[in-house]
Amino acid sequence: DLQPLPSPLGQGLPLLERWWGPKRIDYSLYCPDALTAFPTITLPHLFHASYWESSDVVAFILRQVGRVRGWLEESSIYSPAIPREKWQRKRTQVKIRNVTANHRASDTIVCEGKPQVLSGRFMYGPLDVVTLTGEKVDIYIMTQPLSGKWLHYGTEVTSGSGRLAFTIPPDKALAIGIYPVRMVVRGDHSYAEAYLTVVARGTESVVFSIDGSFTASVSIMGSDPKVRAGAVDVVRHWQDSGYMIIYVTGRPDMQKHRVVAWLSQHNFPHGAVSFCDGLTHDPLRQKAAFLQSLTGTIAIVAGYGSTKDISVYSSLGLSPAHIYIVGRAVKKFHNQCQFLSEGYVAHLAQLETASLAHSPKGPPRPTLGKGTYGCPAPVDFLRKQSQLLRSRGPSQAERDAAPPPGLPRSKPRSVSLKLESEE
Repeated sequence: DLQPLPSPLGQGLPLLERWWGPKRIDYSLYCPDALTAFPTITLPHLFHASYWESSDVVAFILRQVGRVRGWLEESSIYSPAIPREKWQRKRTQVKIRNVTANHRASDTIVCEGKPQVLSGRFMYGPLDVVTLTGEKVDIYIMTQPLSGKWLHYGTEVTSGSGRLAFTIPPDKALAIGIYPVRMVVRGDHSYAEAYLTVVARGTESVVFSIDGSFTASVSIMGSDPKVRAGAVDVVRHWQDSGYMIIYVTGRPDMQKHRVVAWLSQHNFPHGAVSFCDGLTHDPLRQKAAFLQSLTGTIAIVAGYGSTKDISVYSSLGLSPAHIYIVGRAVKKFHNQCQFLSEGYVAHLAQLETASLAHSPKGPPRPTLGKGTYGCPAPVDFLRKQSQLLRSRGPSQAERDAAPPPGLPRSKPRSVSLKLESEE
């Protein structure tokens, strides 16, 4: 008679029951009402991509076992060292009444030894209806991320367009690494967050176009696009191989909180994110300008996106063998890129055997930490938005953005994380 072997986890069974209960979680997936309109044959594929690919089960288990609160979570509940003060302009209090802050700061990539300039824009309302003008903003930087301590580096006053630029003094310049930055409005302690990445010249990087390479062809309710199966694993592979990750998107910077929350929700590896400066009719030009500005600092070895991104990557000098386009092949672009017609899963298998995806040949980056996107506040924001959408009620942002009676309503999809990819 075969005797069962003792479990290596000891009390593993009671632990599993405490996590999930007696039922298997993979058979009890959430099903929005909107899915009832889809053909039944498509549901298994949607569920598979939604749960097994987008939601990292291993990360969930480790969080349950470790009970470790990350430094990013700790940093989100800190109290600024400088207390609130009265607004510099009397009308500011009236202007920002009944509108929520939508501040954003730009992720910055700079070569070691070069001037380290931080920039941000401070607006209120879902469509930037109010500009914070002539007010003090304090700049804090976490110089030792694992410590959770923020250091005050200086104070700037916003311009007439709500913008500011702050240059870190040369005697306080930071070494190679990734540093969280927080810009706090003195008047109400609302803030914008970003990352300053200091790299060695020639650091090798891989660029991903968020809309062109990550979003799947089906999105529930138009606000939370599903991730293409295997997309997260491909990005992790490049990061684990030693390359810096850069995300670019043609979306306006007013959507930064929503987009970063989406990356965090789906456990994408951490990387610098570039947005367009406001609404623009030519987002590809701004993408190209941002990447061109980095050519003297980093070396871009591969790019992912849609067919619209081919010209952007080609202008950077990337060879067709290193331009990866997701989706079905288009004949006229056949000689300009590599089409991933079989998806990311097959592509990942090819990367694991290809010589290009081995350790980078550029300068080592021992202090550029690895990890997934972690931003607890935006994730909560996205979760609340999803709950409101499930109840089929308008969100607060949509109610604030609604025009007065008698005026034509604009489509709410214009400020949401839309399904439409750039294919």
